[in-house]
Amino acid sequence: MGSFDIGRTCALAVAGGRDLARTAARYDGLFPETSFDAGLYSSLALAGAFGSPWATVGQLRAINRASLLVFAVDRLIDEEATSQEEVAALVGECLAAAGGAAPASAAAAFVADLRAELAAPFELEAAWLDQLARMLGAMAREWDWNRPDHAPGMEEYLANADSTGAFFVGLTHWIHTGVARSPGDLDRLRPAGDVVQRYLRLLNDLATRHREASTGDLNAFTLGMSPGEADERMAAMAGEAAELIEPLRAAHPRAAEYLTWQLHYSAGFYGLSDFWAPEAA
Repeated sequence: MGSFDIGRTCALAVAGGRDLARTAARYDGLFPETSFDAGLYSSLALAGAFGSPWATVGQLRAINRASLLVFAVDRLIDEEATSQEEVAALVGECLAAAGGAAPASAAAAFVADLRAELAAPFELEAAWLDQLARMLGAMAREWDWNRPDHAPGMEEYLANADSTGAFFVGLTHWIHTGVARSPGDLDRLRPAGDVVQRYLRLLNDLATRHREASTGDLNAFTLGMSPGEADERMAAMAGEAAELIEPLRAAHPRAAEYLTWQLHYSAGFYGLSDFWAPEAA
């Protein structure tokens, strides 16, 4: 990427960050400043822009807002929900709004507006709804696992990586930009996407393990994995992902490049920073 392209991509990120800040202001109480500072909006927009530097500002709105949705519902479940009933109610409200019902909460309204932004044909919207349900279900499962005597096994935990929202964000972007034109396209991208988000699950756990140790949050290390074992597992996942991505390059070059970029960009980002505001860290 040359200097001109870097400059253009940074401009995309600036526009995206401003759009996210304006968007967040429309949903009362959903994005408290103690957790959602300007740095979070800009870091999400940077990730969207550099992951698809070919895109326009309009084409990046869906991926940026999908990323913001992941953070919003993650915070509500992790920090505000005090019972399974509250978690189930949040999940139900979001899925109902995604299906066309009148939003019952600010989070549900955000979901409904993201669906409208997506403007997908029926079959692709159904795939989007399915992935949204997978993500919210995985987040709810992790809330339950955080309760005493509910800890999962390591493989079960890693298999629940839809909770990261990584594939949901990518799928939203691919539908919105026409990279995926049919459910079959998404099915072909899923195996590589699943491995990438399991890698990101471990990478996030590795980067935030000291913070989460102080809050008691569930992660691979509270379940008994060592940093050395995490490094080995991540290296193996990165290799597996590369093998799965390579055959995609002919038919889905932009999706393949996005998935490859996710691995390397995220490793560099988490080496120095985190998305959440310092007060939330």
